[in-house]
Amino acid sequence: MELQALSDTSGTNISTQNISRLNRPEIDTSLAKGDGGVSEIPIIKNAQQNGNVSSLPLSDSREGARSQYRAREYLQLAALYWCMFLAGWNDGSTGPLLPKIQEVYNVGYIVVSLIFVFACVGFISGACLNVPLSEKLGFGKTIVLGSFLQQTAYALQAPQLLFPVFVMSFTINGIGLALQDAQSNGFVASLKDHAETKMGLLHASYGAGALCAPLVATQFAQMKHWSFYYLVSLSVATINTIVQISIFRFKTQDDCLAQIGQEPGEKGTSERSHFRQIMSLKSVHLLAVFILVYVGVEVTVGGWIVTYIQTVRGGGSNSGYISAGFFGGLMLGRIVLLWVNKKIGERRVLYLYSALAIGLEIVVWLVPSLIGDGVAIAVVGMLLGPMYPITMNHTGRVLPRWLLTGSIGWIAGFGQAGSAVLPFMTGALASKFGIKSLQPLLISMMAFMTVLWALVPGIPRKSD
Repeated sequence: MELQALSDTSGTNISTQNISRLNRPEIDTSLAKGDGGVSEIPIIKNAQQNGNVSSLPLSDSREGARSQYRAREYLQLAALYWCMFLAGWNDGSTGPLLPKIQEVYNVGYIVVSLIFVFACVGFISGACLNVPLSEKLGFGKTIVLGSFLQQTAYALQAPQLLFPVFVMSFTINGIGLALQDAQSNGFVASLKDHAETKMGLLHASYGAGALCAPLVATQFAQMKHWSFYYLVSLSVATINTIVQISIFRFKTQDDCLAQIGQEPGEKGTSERSHFRQIMSLKSVHLLAVFILVYVGVEVTVGGWIVTYIQTVRGGGSNSGYISAGFFGGLMLGRIVLLWVNKKIGERRVLYLYSALAIGLEIVVWLVPSLIGDGVAIAVVGMLLGPMYPITMNHTGRVLPRWLLTGSIGWIAGFGQAGSAVLPFMTGALASKFGIKSLQPLLISMMAFMTVLWALVPGIPRKSD
């Protein structure tokens, strides 16, 4: 049927009424003047403008795609959360086992602290290797390599081999942990939707692992075959390897992000290598040193507080549960304080947490109460908890996007060295002055950490 366009005095085109009544897209004709007079050009309007046409097929298709993206993203996040659970499990293991290690190998504070020194070598090596490995192997292969190295380390620790071999295994473990820490943080920081919440949950998973480990390690510390605890750790690491392979399938980060509907990040135009660009950024080094001190404080509290409570406060073999309370507070703080971070602002709230944590450490130092110290340590864990994810979120705001994964890898890997440096310093001081020196050291490091945070740039500098 031929359609005739009617024109009113103002030049407005009117479609026939019969067409507008149909449950189809409205067809309108426009008048276009040319050399040959008037021609009729049919135009199909957007069905949603007049409400006559249902757009369910298109809407359902888009909603279905979004659902698939969300489901895939949840699986990826779950895999990374398990990866960080393993990291927390690893860091939460040392404290309850430390007195047993000293007893079995007949070593003092400073010698047993070599565990932290060799772990430090591993962390720094992993931080240095992360950038070239990421460029050559990609995200999926690098994170699996890190998990495999942790499996190797636990396999060496479980048989209770000679002390030099036992200590060397912590270097292998440190490399693997640094690689996974770097890749996990870099991936989550690259997400565009609700990255702050997802980062908080990522590190809450770390806290969950660090909470569970002392509960199990405390039981093994009272057994003859205490080193079989590392068979449990080996099982956790094996599950982690299987999960990372199953979910990410050795793909690059851009490919994994594409699976959840996110476009690849912007690329840099500099001819210099990523590693040299990262090393030229002042913000990276300030954040790395801050994380080094923070992680050092966190692991020193979790690692040495059991020895402190047993020696200074006369606690029994169940003192290992105080370490679990600390890491439980750490996990809880990363979840329940998210609203406080948003209300006050992530940069400002960190000063508040630091001041309160320092005050509670003074209470632990000066008030000789076993129960009171246990409660205070748990609250300190809650206050320290949000600091790491806050730092990673801040890193994502002040550094160039194309260097974000490598930068976070360096910051996280180098920062993990703090879990070796400060505990070793504690052991060295305890060997000379006694374990009572733990609290003054922690207070001074927390104060130093606050000063470092003040030096970190607060304004995004994407052009660095």
